[in-house]
Amino acid sequence: MGIVRVLVDGYSLLHFWPELAQGKPRHSFYARDALVSVLTQYQDASGMPVTVIFDGGGAPPGTPKNESAKSGIEVLFSKKGQTADQVIERVAHLMKPYGEVMAVTNDYAERETVISLGGTACSCESFIQMIDDHVGGMHGSLAELNKRERKGYRRPR
Repeated sequence: MGIVRVLVDGYSLLHFWPELAQGKPRHSFYARDALVSVLTQYQDASGMPVTVIFDGGGAPPGTPKNESAKSGIEVLFSKKGQTADQVIERVAHLMKPYGEVMAVTNDYAERETVISLGGTACSCESFIQMIDDHVGGMHGSLAELNKRERKGYRRPR
């Protein structure tokens, strides 16, 4: 079976990717929003559903525990006293009958746990490279398509 969902440890990826929301705290709305925006582009380019999980202790008061962003990315916050790792493990276990999940985290023990549950895992560094490859490839393909289309609409002057 193939990968059916990508599970991202949100704060783990944000801490590894400081360029994403430069000058903003890693636990801020702006940093989370920037991450969701990039993950939306990745989901659109790869066709793979993405769920990003943040530790609930970092969620501002009044933030829903489970929300679907406008972009179609599923955004989850763990409950108080629970970690994003625990949510990732639970989802990996629940999704096992449907196929593999891929966990994105820099926590080695968490990656090994997901692998033992039948999923796959990758480091934040590897995932950032995958995002660059997919999204960059999509932008290149669109630019080439637009260039070809423009040629078809040229009129003699």
